[in-house]
Amino acid sequence: MKGMKFYVCGLCAALLLTSCNMSNAAKGALIGAGGGAGLGAAVGALIGNGKGAAIGAAIGTAVGAGAGTLIGRKMDKAKAAAAAVENAQVASITDANGLQAVKVTFDSGILFATGKSNLSATAQSNLSDFARNVLIAYPDMDVAIQGYTDNQGWRNSTAAQSQQKNLQLSQDRAAAVSSYLRSCGVSASQIKSCEGFGEANPVASNSTAAGQAENRRVEIYLYASQAMIEAAEAGTLQ
Repeated sequence: MKGMKFYVCGLCAALLLTSCNMSNAAKGALIGAGGGAGLGAAVGALIGNGKGAAIGAAIGTAVGAGAGTLIGRKMDKAKAAAAAVENAQVASITDANGLQAVKVTFDSGILFATGKSNLSATAQSNLSDFARNVLIAYPDMDVAIQGYTDNQGWRNSTAAQSQQKNLQLSQDRAAAVSSYLRSCGVSASQIKSCEGFGEANPVASNSTAAGQAENRRVEIYLYASQAMIEAAEAGTLQ
């Protein structure tokens, strides 16, 4: 067990040192070679900002280097397509299986009016492009949608009431994004989860207006489905 821990730490360190200059395909081969859901969760927790292990259902078996390369290559294509969508911020992360995934973030200031969960016209245009050019174009990728807020209080509400209202707002916003994507033709079965986390998991300090703006966001994760993993293992993933 101790040897395995050292191996995991060594692989994590290698990934962290090289990830900035590696494509998803190359990282997929490296992770796949070390493969297995447990290792993937450990690597994902580091690269995915502590959230990698939560994305994707662990398959519980090792994924070979060749399969990891094919999946990484597919993720590179999806990442490029997502980056072409206006107002989408895109990053590579690692899912619960140690496989490459893509995180797409939309600033809630672009998507929604303050305190509201109704999508703006700009948001609808951006999400329509995202649905058509990414999700529908890559139907073998599973999707997770997560909504977040800053920690600012609501007028005439206690701190506890404000936290609950922020949690509900984040849930409503995630649901609004999910619903609109489905109205654009995305299969409901492709969206595996849709959750709101309120003030949890801030990506910036809430002590400044700029930080608060970063924390008000909706994140969409694209990760390998069971079908994609099986196709990659069979060498048939295109």
